[in-house]
Amino acid sequence: MTGRPAPAVLPRSLCGWLGPIAALAALVVGVLGVLYAGHSEPGRVDRWIVQPTADSVGPPWRRVALALDFLGEPAGAATLIVAAVTGCLLLRRPRAAVLVVAGAAMTVGVATLLKHLVGRTIHGDGNLSYPSGHTAFFTALAVIVALLATGRFGLGRTAGMSLVLAAALVAGGAMGWAQVALGAHYSTDVLGGWCTALAAIPATAWLVDRVADWLVDRMADARRRDRR
Repeated sequence: MTGRPAPAVLPRSLCGWLGPIAALAALVVGVLGVLYAGHSEPGRVDRWIVQPTADSVGPPWRRVALALDFLGEPAGAATLIVAAVTGCLLLRRPRAAVLVVAGAAMTVGVATLLKHLVGRTIHGDGNLSYPSGHTAFFTALAVIVALLATGRFGLGRTAGMSLVLAAALVAGGAMGWAQVALGAHYSTDVLGGWCTALAAIPATAWLVDRVADWLVDRMADARRRDRR
């Protein structure tokens, strides 16, 4: 034990940009939630992009969509989380390991709560669709990895934000495509899930850093008292 605090999971170079982005993402989630509350049919934007059906994509792309979809299911998501936490611990980044677990839990928890609050359904039978939990989770994990890479490699504001946004776009776009292609979600559900992750992860990372710093300060105070 060196007594030095572990590296922050929210790089200081990105704080000035991630805050407004998270606020804007939360606003988009709220607006879409109000617009589609209680709906059971695709909206105008959804129909313009693609009419959701169970067979809107065929082989071999359907297998790709199913593979991506599995990564958002409990078994696939748990595998990704375990792998990410293991990598963080091997790199001696305990805060990062906490962020992986807390960030995923926060994002999925918020998405699940919103589904019940908004009450939008797809294909009947009470299938709640807004926002897409699969898209939210996969985007969240990508953003977390990008944040950790930014801090580890000391990337500046422009490079760091470019990496974070690129990771979010690629991960969210891939999982979102799979969800729409498989008829599991409307396009606006995917956008809502993507924005949910962009709103939840910066806030969770900030909270992890604040709690960790507080614990370090408490431990330092306790050591000073012991020396007296």
